[in-house]
Amino acid sequence: MTPHTPPRETRFRWRGRRADGALRRGVAIAFDTAGARAALKRAGIAVLALEPLGHARPPAARARDVTRFTRQLASLLQAGLPLAASLDMLAQADEHDGMRRIAAGLAREIVAGHSFATAVARYPAQFGSLYGQLVEVGEMSGALSTVLTRVAQTRERAETLRRKLRAALAYPVAVVLFALAITFALMIWVVPTFRQIFDSFGAALPAPTRALLALASAASAWGGPAIACAVGASAIARHAIRRSPTLSFALARHGLRVPLAGAALRRLSTARWCRALATLLASGVPLADAFSTLEHTAGHPVFERATARIAARVLHGERLADAMRAAGCFPDDVVQPVAVAEETGALDTMLADIAALCERQLDAQLDVLAALGEPLIVIVLGALVGSLVVAMYLPILQLGNVV
Repeated sequence: MTPHTPPRETRFRWRGRRADGALRRGVAIAFDTAGARAALKRAGIAVLALEPLGHARPPAARARDVTRFTRQLASLLQAGLPLAASLDMLAQADEHDGMRRIAAGLAREIVAGHSFATAVARYPAQFGSLYGQLVEVGEMSGALSTVLTRVAQTRERAETLRRKLRAALAYPVAVVLFALAITFALMIWVVPTFRQIFDSFGAALPAPTRALLALASAASAWGGPAIACAVGASAIARHAIRRSPTLSFALARHGLRVPLAGAALRRLSTARWCRALATLLASGVPLADAFSTLEHTAGHPVFERATARIAARVLHGERLADAMRAAGCFPDDVVQPVAVAEETGALDTMLADIAALCERQLDAQLDVLAALGEPLIVIVLGALVGSLVVAMYLPILQLGNVV
């Protein structure tokens, strides 16, 4: 499956007339003039002028758009439509510009005589190596619609897990960030007002109040530079992590050791790894050939490096379960069923069952995180607000001793 160099899309400035006689103008993207005229004709535009503007940017599509496209294409193929006609139909019906352009490009490649796997290889950012290899296997076996259905199901499960993980983390993170922003605003604008009142007391202030006033002064004087430094440091750290595989791997490995969250992340990566391997094996890919595709499937540096080590061990004749155990990142309750499945010859079925079990366990862990997160947020916010209230009103409560 070697990608070739196809023609690039071109941007066209057009001027035309609608069926009601109204003049319209705009920009269309197509491979050639004929394609642009055909697209505008389908939109009910009679072209009066068409001018090329140069090459268009590569199309982009979200993961859920690719999943929806895969599900729709599998349904059309199962209904008996040819591949080129199905892709052309999706290109005309899709409401997202990026996915519509991708479907049109795939249809053009099929009409030109290329395989679907070769066409998919044109868009590695949208489809990935796993998608391309499964499509190639489906074409060779004559079961492309079945393979695409399996791919769509796998992607839908992965998206469901990602949504649950984001939902479990979004609420507590948003609340904590909002509380910190409110606290910072109080330090800058409200606490200095109380300082003037306290200065009129003419008495020594309690230690909590003095500490709060000092913190407010520091926030007012150095808050802006501190925020700028924090943003700059985070940008530098993010750049360093992207440029340094060693640093990225070290942070990812330590992230798996974080209480609760690390266990959930380990289950998520394990489920994705097992689900991808099960899909490859069920589609007819040999075990030795599957690891080159699996390397970037788990979405975690630790599992990616473990995949390379597992592949080397399996190619030297070691059993998959022993290689997974030696990798050190897979839970024991995952490795043991794999060893049993290797003896019975039902590895793909067992891996699919393991992935489903890991997903259920991940759901339970996310429920625990959500259950623990709400009271923890209440405790943190209560302590923060209580500390501010006590520090601000303690001198007022002691005012009677001053008068």
